[in-house]
Amino acid sequence: MRVAEELAAVAPKRHTLLTIGVFDGVHVGHQYLIGQLRKEAEERGFLGGVVTFRQHPQTILSPQSRMSYLTTLEERTELIHSLGIELVAALSFTPELSQLSAREFALLLKDHLKMQGLVIGPDFALGRGREGNATYLKALGQELDFSVDVVKPLKQNAETVSSTAIRDALTRGDVAKVTRFLGRNFTLSGLVVKGVERGRTLGFPTANLAVNSNQALPADGVYATRVYVGVSTHKAVVNIGQRPTFGEKDRTIEVYLLDFKGDLYGEEIKVELVERLRAERKFDGVEELKVQISKDVERARAILDDAIDHGR
Repeated sequence: MRVAEELAAVAPKRHTLLTIGVFDGVHVGHQYLIGQLRKEAEERGFLGGVVTFRQHPQTILSPQSRMSYLTTLEERTELIHSLGIELVAALSFTPELSQLSAREFALLLKDHLKMQGLVIGPDFALGRGREGNATYLKALGQELDFSVDVVKPLKQNAETVSSTAIRDALTRGDVAKVTRFLGRNFTLSGLVVKGVERGRTLGFPTANLAVNSNQALPADGVYATRVYVGVSTHKAVVNIGQRPTFGEKDRTIEVYLLDFKGDLYGEEIKVELVERLRAERKFDGVEELKVQISKDVERARAILDDAIDHGR
């Protein structure tokens, strides 16, 4: 059984207190729950651990659904480790795993991860048909000798912080809300590839960014960003969209690094969104577009300079 093999590969040497979920984005709600887990684990002398899934369960349970991700598995794992969690077990969510009962899953966690307790949110459910809700798990815990603690969800302005809410805000270009809910600026990474090089002819040479097809993207528009190339950081303006002024249809991510000279082709870069400048729109001609780009650049420079002054 694949899930047993993946759990056995982790093999902690101490008893553990676990939480389970996709944790896409590792947002402030996730951070709060994991913080509670870490605190309780330390009090009880256990190892705090997170069991996450390589793919969202929805992609297996509803194959026709398309899921976009705020973070890659590698980014999720790194973020969880940064919260002081040593043990991160990544499981492949397969049809076989989806058919395990809550009891069977719990026994696997006890056998392979030395689980002594679960820390969950109120809407959490484990096992086939989501049978293992909080009430069920507490009863199961009494039988199998593990504790179950339910942590209330974190709210901001009466709204529950969730990955779904962040994706929704992102598709609307609400960068401020995305930043609040994530507890950091949203980033996306990818490889710089050859484009049509139209930006160069406009006097604003851009790097064309190719990202994973399931990467969650912000609404079309122009953004003030920071770009990380290796160990260096650059101020930048990013345009996401279809370049309607030129009648194109393909959605692209074009990155213009301020005060930068060099060749980025083939480089892996990370783009960090700081603020949305405007929506994408069609201009009457190239000259009008160039004037607007100049304004975008100056506004982005002011925003990014101010962000540095205020430690953002």
